[in-house]
Amino acid sequence: MEPVPCALDAAMPPPGMLARNLLLGAFGLLYFVYGKKNGSIVPLMGGVDLMVFPYFISGLCPLILVGLILILLPRFIQV
Repeated sequence: MEPVPCALDAAMPPPGMLARNLLLGAFGLLYFVYGKKNGSIVPLMGGVDLMVFPYFISGLCPLILVGLILILLPRFIQV
């Protein structure tokens, strides 16, 4: 009896992309917790952005560029 092909097998991203998304999500969680503890909205929203944006960008160069911008942006914005 042959195994039934699963639709999820074709949609699985490569391991490198999963690692990048996990790393950016970890930075996002750290920024989110930091912003929540200090009551600062800029790191809080930057953390949410870092956790969410990898779902919408698939290319490596744009992913790294936007990630670096979001990681460094709270250093330059004062609210």
